[in-house]
Amino acid sequence: MFERLAESLVAAGFTVLRFSFRGHGESEGSQRGITISGELLDLQAALDRAQDEEAGAPLFVIAASFGAVATCLSLRWLSGKLAGLVLWNPVLDLRRTFLEPELPWGLENFGPEALKQQEESGVLLLDGEFELSRVLFAEMRHWQPGESFVADATSALIVHGDQDSYVSYDVAREAAARHGNCDFHTVRGSDHGFDSRDREDEAIEVTADWLIARSRSGQ
Repeated sequence: MFERLAESLVAAGFTVLRFSFRGHGESEGSQRGITISGELLDLQAALDRAQDEEAGAPLFVIAASFGAVATCLSLRWLSGKLAGLVLWNPVLDLRRTFLEPELPWGLENFGPEALKQQEESGVLLLDGEFELSRVLFAEMRHWQPGESFVADATSALIVHGDQDSYVSYDVAREAAARHGNCDFHTVRGSDHGFDSRDREDEAIEVTADWLIARSRSGQ
């Protein structure tokens, strides 16, 4: 899906930089070494590279799911530098997603027993296979990405499935309404990550159209 999005944007004249955070994909680092602070540094490095490669060009950021956490927390020092921001099914409330989960996926993975085990052993197995450390959970108690997003004036688009069982659709919709300069697109019937080829294509098309319009208007 991300490759198809990049291809669509390149065809429209954009230069695209894709990267994986530490401990993900082909990036170095361990799963247990994943922290919000580390992802803030990863994002800053990627943005620095993008600005070096395309100095003076309008800069847009697209972030999905947990990637929205570092992105929104970075807005305080990116204000005025971004031409636009796109968030796909974003994590905007760490407490309601992980620490006091409300949705099925969170309740299954981050319920009281799982959090107790994580405190005792130092690691929680996400979906039975991905290791998260207690350091990450300690950070979650302090960061509020949704408030950082709402406080920023950058033109934004949120694309979210209304049947998301991982990350709250209602939280995202409320944040978009509070933001004041945010368009919101609902992918009807979709779970987290856009759960069919047609729904993925819908998210890609909406995102590309929004970015093209912003780049042409200079807003």
